[in-house]
Amino acid sequence: MISQENSSVTPVGAAAPLKRPGRPQPVTLRQVAEAAGVSTATVSLVVNKKKTARISDETRQRVRDAIRDLGYRPNAMAQTLVSGSSRFIGLVADAIATTPFAGQIIHGAQDEAWKHGYALLIANTEGNRELETDAIAMMLEYKVRGILYSTWFHRATDIPASLRESDFVLVNCFSTEPGSRAVVPDEVQGGRSATEILLKHGHRRIAFINATIPAPARDGRLQGYKEALAAEGIPFDAGLVLEAYPDQEGGYGATEELLKRDVTAVYCYNDRMAMGLYDGLREHGMSIPDDMAVVGFDNQEVIAAHLRPRFRRCPCPTTNLVRPACGCCWASMKRPPMPPQKYTVPVWNEPRYRHWRRPSHPHILGRFGISSAARPCAILGRTRSTLSP
Repeated sequence: MISQENSSVTPVGAAAPLKRPGRPQPVTLRQVAEAAGVSTATVSLVVNKKKTARISDETRQRVRDAIRDLGYRPNAMAQTLVSGSSRFIGLVADAIATTPFAGQIIHGAQDEAWKHGYALLIANTEGNRELETDAIAMMLEYKVRGILYSTWFHRATDIPASLRESDFVLVNCFSTEPGSRAVVPDEVQGGRSATEILLKHGHRRIAFINATIPAPARDGRLQGYKEALAAEGIPFDAGLVLEAYPDQEGGYGATEELLKRDVTAVYCYNDRMAMGLYDGLREHGMSIPDDMAVVGFDNQEVIAAHLRPRFRRCPCPTTNLVRPACGCCWASMKRPPMPPQKYTVPVWNEPRYRHWRRPSHPHILGRFGISSAARPCAILGRTRSTLSP
């Protein structure tokens, strides 16, 4: 008797065991050379795009056809050793997983990288300096062509020493250290544009709820607010500037003070503040925008899409910050390093709905009318960034 445990006999009616298909062997340089009828050295020169090599166009095309037909994949690591640079761009950010803008930064960087034949390596450091150092070291080991160093809000930053071993561009942050290049939003112009939305619709008593946290955005958006008022001949009233923590609770908590100011409109430092202000105004029985017009900033889509009256979606400024940053990397490939400089990306307003009538008495807390054909909308305008050529 043969025990079933040790038997190699397949029972009657049982299916034969399936054999897993083997992994196909990669196509070699020699196979491409044989298919094209040339030497391996010729194939190598074509693969590495050596334009100075004395190879006819007909031969180059024959090699390319063989590469395509056989499915040959060049060894990227070997090419990196030869050229000293890989087809990778690095992105080091301090808060990819916890901020609403992170996905937009990644999306913009990845799109620009792909356009130029590069792939994106991403590292999320959560502000941990040790992890940041390790991430930059790893990217340098992979011979990345350049590194985008990003922070989740616009601020000054210290440049890690290891970052200087590669071409790098600061995104949404800046440094006064020599050799730094930074791409940041134009906060002053953004604050001016947001205020102009309300001015163009007849408002003269406009409050600004600013942030309590010191940052370039806090100072720049306030300066833009002042400039927009001055351009219309309206004296700046410090009493119309409130400060609150830049989140929903901050906007909600500012409602009581706002209502003491006898204003017809308010410009909020960001969309989270506007979200909290919505709740506060409603609790006081006020209609948006009939009793108070509200303008937000930042275009946080999750907020804008769910507030009622609702925002309409528009492109996010964060994506546009990455494009010129990548452009600095591409530029440094073709010419000597550019001088230390800060590039500002303009922010412009995009009116959401165009059915507003100017209030009959803009000097009082009155009605901010809508034509009968329009759906009520809380936000007269939004802000977004555009790229300079």
